[in-house]
Amino acid sequence: MPLTILVADDDLGTRLSVTDYLELNGFVAVAAKNGREALAMVEQCRPHLIVTDIAMPQVDGHAFIRQIRSQPALRLLPVVFLTARDETADRIMGYQLGCDAYLAKPFELAELLAVVRNLLDRAQSVALEMQFSRSQQPANSALQPQSRSPYPREMNPPLEDEIPTPELSPREREVLNLLSSGGSNIQIGKELHLSPRTIEKHVSSLLRKTNMHNRSELVRYAIEHNLVN
Repeated sequence: MPLTILVADDDLGTRLSVTDYLELNGFVAVAAKNGREALAMVEQCRPHLIVTDIAMPQVDGHAFIRQIRSQPALRLLPVVFLTARDETADRIMGYQLGCDAYLAKPFELAELLAVVRNLLDRAQSVALEMQFSRSQQPANSALQPQSRSPYPREMNPPLEDEIPTPELSPREREVLNLLSSGGSNIQIGKELHLSPRTIEKHVSSLLRKTNMHNRSELVRYAIEHNLVN
């Protein structure tokens, strides 16, 4: 079954070009012209990924994602920000709110597609790992002490004292710095003269070492623990 992607943007041309391109590449694309409409679409369509502009009427992209991330069931839903605002402070704010990738307008549709596929692949891998983990729990797990949340541990952000500061290689630190500045795998690869696949391996290693589940959590962790310049 094709995966569903929600595209939220008040610019009609952007909405049409992005949704048409995604549908040509095998996805189901639904569109919203502002954050309020997008919130309703999330409830109706249950998308697998969101692509959203920031500057929108009624409810902007920041408020939209803030409301999405406030719902535990949607906390790991991949989000891509599209915006004309490309200052470092804007990108950091986007990551702190929970976006997974940040593309500045004008952008290439092919790069957006690569980002979308990458995030969806990771989201599906996480879902499979969670499913496998639950299947390995003992039958009498219901008798065990309850955790601090009714949601699976994978859905909870790790406590700070549970995560020791990791040992990162110089290359991993370079990747983390560029990732925190909003770079995609393609952009980081060009900067470091490495392939996007190699960058993805470094990002996966960083996620594993920090015990984070996605890029937005990784960037927040890096900022909070002074791992980036």
